[in-house]
Amino acid sequence: MSGEDGGSGIRVRRVYDPPEPRADGVRVLVDRLWPRGVSKERAAVDRWLKDITPSNELRGWYHQDRSGARYDAFVDRYRAELDDSAHAESVALLLGLLEGDDPVTLVTSVKDIDAGHVPVLVEYLEHARAHRPGGA
Repeated sequence: MSGEDGGSGIRVRRVYDPPEPRADGVRVLVDRLWPRGVSKERAAVDRWLKDITPSNELRGWYHQDRSGARYDAFVDRYRAELDDSAHAESVALLLGLLEGDDPVTLVTSVKDIDAGHVPVLVEYLEHARAHRPGGA
């Protein structure tokens, strides 16, 4: 998934990779904790939405079993958290950025992006955009 945009205007990159200002557009860090060993200058993020990440409880539950057997349940639980009003402001902000002319790059420190929360967030945002009045 890294670097892809799939035509949605949403890219995903690791914060440890060098920024590509023109291609990345607006860079949004979507991790709860600041990435280790990365300065704010090197990260080159425009926004940090730590509240859009899975709750500590959900993240802890998911990481108790490294086999991947919990991923489907994790996806369902994280989607439910994104539906919660506590995430409404961050979701609305991201949807607003996606309506702009610039690409949006979700930046994360997660090593295995495909097994984490970012693909779930991308899918959630794409679905929300498609089902908004006047959505894409």
